[in-house]
Amino acid sequence: MRKKTQLIHGGITGDEKTGAVSVPIYQVSTYAQDGVGQHRGYEYSRTGNPTRFALEELIKELEGGHRGFAFGSGMAAITAVLMTFNHGDHVIFTDDVYGGTYRLVSKVINRFGLEASFVDTSDRKNIEAAITEKTKAIFVETPTNPLLKITDLKEVSLLAEKHDLTFVVDNTFSTPYWQNPIDLGADIVVHSATKYLGGHSDVVAGLVVVNSEQLAEDVHFVLNSSGGILGPQDSWLLMRGIKTLGIRMEEIEANTRNFVEFLTSLPEVSNIYYPGLEEHKGSEVHQKQARGNGGMISFDVGSGEKADQVLRNVRYFTLAESLGAVESLISVPAMMTHASIPKERRADLGITDGLVRVSIGLEDIEDLKEDFLQALRK
Repeated sequence: MRKKTQLIHGGITGDEKTGAVSVPIYQVSTYAQDGVGQHRGYEYSRTGNPTRFALEELIKELEGGHRGFAFGSGMAAITAVLMTFNHGDHVIFTDDVYGGTYRLVSKVINRFGLEASFVDTSDRKNIEAAITEKTKAIFVETPTNPLLKITDLKEVSLLAEKHDLTFVVDNTFSTPYWQNPIDLGADIVVHSATKYLGGHSDVVAGLVVVNSEQLAEDVHFVLNSSGGILGPQDSWLLMRGIKTLGIRMEEIEANTRNFVEFLTSLPEVSNIYYPGLEEHKGSEVHQKQARGNGGMISFDVGSGEKADQVLRNVRYFTLAESLGAVESLISVPAMMTHASIPKERRADLGITDGLVRVSIGLEDIEDLKEDFLQALRK
């Protein structure tokens, strides 16, 4: 089954009892049992819900994993994965990781004794140098947020296998339509499904896919114990969004390529970060492991004041925290998504005050270019 077909016909489709084409929303908390401990597959909706299960089966198939899990947000999903480790364990993270992940690891999870190192995972030598006898996992984003750094998934998977480490990949930017980390050796894939998978700025959700029964048991134990589940209504909305993922990602891809070409012609813009550019560091690796470049672009307009001018004057770009929607979004990472990262660290990473991040949507690309140009030169 090809990807576009799988998006629509994968997982559990329809309802056999009624013939409904869409999976019903099972708005229920508990289930009648035929006897003590004799249920029909469901006993309590924190543990499992038919609508949520349909979504979990779908993302499992799309990522080519063993089992899927749906959480109330992307951060809930990442938290659950990290909670499968123990006090004193050490995890290596991509340095240019989403600000919320950095905050979670450095200010919340660390209270429970989980140790972390942040390194540039685009260079395998940095990962090897960070491995200690306590290291249990490697957690990467590729492309990263917001500098779109690229990590060679196959290379890191071999390193993880060599040292018996769990390899976790945040696949939010590429989505399973463009990239499948489990096929390249990852053990766990996480998504902020709020973004491209939902695609319409109307649902907050997180997804996890694992490649083994042991990892499935570990993640489900945390999910059931901590309760950070996705509700049935949001599960249904997410499945509806996923059905159009293919056509959305292809149109976004075309729009983004066009917008990048436009940006390269502007003297006010420098340091364009986009894996579809040949000069982008890691572009060759990305083309090898992914089928598309996505809709995210970051670039520098020179200063925080200039960035603020652009944000105040755009009409079709929506100033908002998020990405991957049908509408184009714009933000300044230093002041928004990555504000929780200390200024000195942002400077080390290259996240300047003038760095602008855009998520290209489905508007007419000529309108987007005209809008950005008038805001830039207001």
